[in-house]
Amino acid sequence: MSEGYEILALDEAERVAHRDSTLIPVRYLLGFRPAGVNAWYADTGDQLMPPHTEDSGNEELYVVVQGRATFTVGEETKDAAAGTLVFVPAEVFRSAVAAEDGTIVFVVGGTVGQAFNAGGWEEFTLAEAYRHAGRIDDGRAVMERMVAEKPDYWAAAYNAGCWESMAGNPDAAFAHLRRAKELNAEEAAPYFREDTDLDNIRDDPRFQELLR
Repeated sequence: MSEGYEILALDEAERVAHRDSTLIPVRYLLGFRPAGVNAWYADTGDQLMPPHTEDSGNEELYVVVQGRATFTVGEETKDAAAGTLVFVPAEVFRSAVAAEDGTIVFVVGGTVGQAFNAGGWEEFTLAEAYRHAGRIDDGRAVMERMVAEKPDYWAAAYNAGCWESMAGNPDAAFAHLRRAKELNAEEAAPYFREDTDLDNIRDDPRFQELLR
């Protein structure tokens, strides 16, 4: 690595499990902030990105970097060799399965006319992988970096609170969750009521303060 830029080899980058897929958290690993960028890895027959529809207005461009993939977009299925680009607008279903071992698909996404605002799901996914591996300090470092980069974004504080709840650190969890409520009580309220990530701390008397 040289000052001012970074080089990342996708086939050598760290991978983490996410919703029956294998994520290469490109945006986090590079500290890239202008747009949503990530990659997905799979062997033959395995799922690449999780099947989904972007209901937030995001448009996505998928690039088959290596291997071969079978994409389903809407109701159409297409074979995509290395070098193929697949553009999927918002509100359209998309999924993909690897047709060769070692397939990697790179994706960039964003919403027309809006500045990109990362929600932090990649950081949460990576931190959760570390937590399950017993690397609590590494997971906490990921979440703390996210909060430091977005100190005024309620979802960053909220996700950090969820992670600390599951990591068994209620004091840190409540500190983050109070901050999330302070930043955007209306958005946070339904998550406080329903999110199972917070089940570890629901019996704590401090939890009722979040619901008021």
